[in-house]
Amino acid sequence: MLAEIITIGDEILIGQIVDTNSAWMAKQLNAAGIKVKQITSVSDDADHIIEALGQAEQRAKIILITGGLGPTKDDITKYTLAKYFNMGMRRDAGVLAQVEEIFRRFNRPMIESNIKQADVPDGCTVIPNKNGTAPCMWFEREGTIFVSMPGVPFEMMYLMDEEILPRLKQAFELPFIYHKTILTANLGESFLAQQIEDIEDSLPPSIKLAYLPKLGQVRLRLSTSGTNEAQLKEEVEVYAQRIIEKIKPYIVAEDDIAIEKAILDLMDKKGLTLSTAESCTGGYIAQLITQHPGCSSVYAGGAVVYSYELKQSVLGVKAETLAKYGAVSEQTVKEMASGAITHFNTDYSVAVSGIAGPDGGTADKPVGTVWIAVANRNGVVAKLFTFGSKRAQNIERSAIAALTMILNLLKEDNN
Repeated sequence: MLAEIITIGDEILIGQIVDTNSAWMAKQLNAAGIKVKQITSVSDDADHIIEALGQAEQRAKIILITGGLGPTKDDITKYTLAKYFNMGMRRDAGVLAQVEEIFRRFNRPMIESNIKQADVPDGCTVIPNKNGTAPCMWFEREGTIFVSMPGVPFEMMYLMDEEILPRLKQAFELPFIYHKTILTANLGESFLAQQIEDIEDSLPPSIKLAYLPKLGQVRLRLSTSGTNEAQLKEEVEVYAQRIIEKIKPYIVAEDDIAIEKAILDLMDKKGLTLSTAESCTGGYIAQLITQHPGCSSVYAGGAVVYSYELKQSVLGVKAETLAKYGAVSEQTVKEMASGAITHFNTDYSVAVSGIAGPDGGTADKPVGTVWIAVANRNGVVAKLFTFGSKRAQNIERSAIAALTMILNLLKEDNN
């Protein structure tokens, strides 16, 4: 079963907001056995919307539309839908009551534009929006379902979870879609493909392998679909294990999780703690770690230390080390990592010091030069990396390299 997502709003096309709605919906649809054929963003223009609807209707049986349902004149979605389906407009008593209740609850007066929120195309089925004033509208034509939802994320998410997905599951006989994701690091996409070429060539037509590269990492995703859930999982797992065995040194996780989550899970299982000491990454490593609920059981905290003074006072880096070798050096980053272990009283630490750019480089230490050290209570190891000239990429690459080094050290200690 194929679906298409259409997001409406000039604010998306000019980059004022990022369309996170489509990514979230695509994930939920896929889990329900519905494949997304295309995602389209269109402007607040009736002709543009109608053209997108017509094209989508030729490609998919489920068309999900978000945005353009507010009370202002630039919100034209429901009137455009009425035109597309050749319908008139009616004032829905249920929607009006919902709008009145919301305004009463906040003790605010209603004006005509708020009342008009209850106007909907007369041939649609209205689905109650318990979290806002914009109506959710369901249309059906010749076996194709169109659903128009508000663009406010929490309103859309509630409607999808509680109303839309259950109705779609009733309307269609949906297959089971299964994905198995393997996270790898320290091996580029082309080299990874070369390593597992024989396994990829042996895959049956029902199983697809996708390479999903990111800075310093590659996700391998095996996908299949059908009606027998247990059988599908068993078939995919056979090939997944063959891949894992073939590239074992590069495996980070056998699930669709981030590298820092794999570290947190492993350390939590072993009752271990972690701290960070960051210079050029500016707290990015800590941000990656702390985005995960429950991280406090492992992550004690860390320090962002740019200046020599803070490296000395917070982490105990020796003044003579900084004077002789500089901040971006093996000696300094090792002392940063060891200092984090001592001062933050953790089992493991990671430290990063480098030149993120775009300036600050020298002949012997160009932009992109980064030293990373990882430590436990028995010692510390450091490694030199030379990345590129782009600041944002250097920060991200440094963070992933640092996390990979921590994971490798944990694996060594547990072998």
